[in-house]
Amino acid sequence: MRACGGKFTAASRGKPFLIWICGLLILSAMACDEAHAQALEPRAYANTPVGMNFLIASYLYSDGGILSDPSVALENASISLNGPVFAYARGLDLWGRSGKFDMILPYACVSGSAEFEGQPKSRDICGAADPSFRLSMNLTGAPALSLKEFAAYEQGFIFGASLQVAAPLGQYDPNKLINLGTNRWYINPEIGISQAVGPVTLELTTGVTFFTRNDDFFGGHKKDQDPIYSTQGHLTYNFSRKVWGALNGTYYRGGATTVDGNKGDDLQSNMRFGATLSVLVNRYNSLKLYGSSGVATRTGTDFDTVGLAWLYRWGGGL
Repeated sequence: MRACGGKFTAASRGKPFLIWICGLLILSAMACDEAHAQALEPRAYANTPVGMNFLIASYLYSDGGILSDPSVALENASISLNGPVFAYARGLDLWGRSGKFDMILPYACVSGSAEFEGQPKSRDICGAADPSFRLSMNLTGAPALSLKEFAAYEQGFIFGASLQVAAPLGQYDPNKLINLGTNRWYINPEIGISQAVGPVTLELTTGVTFFTRNDDFFGGHKKDQDPIYSTQGHLTYNFSRKVWGALNGTYYRGGATTVDGNKGDDLQSNMRFGATLSVLVNRYNSLKLYGSSGVATRTGTDFDTVGLAWLYRWGGGL
């Protein structure tokens, strides 16, 4: 979830969808440590009432060339991933500006086969993947608001920023090529803008993901990876106070690896598109259906994903 901005007018009072949309933010969940650039996340920049909490539980299924580490040079990969992803988020007051903290805790089962240096490899595994943590705030636009004040909030132009960190706490075996964890940290700073025009919201974000060294890569090697640069856009439409949908797209490039000083020919230059549909069930609960697919893939990560998420919110005067 990320912070955002907008305008605040009495004319917008009584619009309950402005309350619940803030919770449907942090999950276009991709389990394992796929590069953050691959995640498609509409409404990432939406203001959130201070003190409001969100608990998200989702189940996703991915199939194709999906890898816990996209830089691993596997060929003819046929790998499926499925499992739950849990997340928590809280709206913050950061020096008078709206902000958020969130964490994502994925668990997954991976099954499939691929070729590495001409040799067939296969694995079936279930366990915890690398968790991630993010702090975000708006830089211009939306102020920090209580729930009562938020009832009169109406979005305009916003500009926000975030910093996400993933910790190497997922299940990892250096003797295996396909893992749930990656045995390294990643850091992802990002900035984004959003503009609401009637029922339509346009969003654009850009960021870069930096990776630390994996000192115990497959076979006892040391692996470094170049940064991955990404941009994504979203077109969201509010069908009613209870239903919204979004078309999403992302492009990311970079991530070439170096193993023991030898540069690999594995530069990523990939594009993905997806869609999201969200429905408000009641004041406290929402459901979201999402999916995405690769449409132009140079190296790895050519996969399809579908998922269903449930969100529960409380606190902040709700």
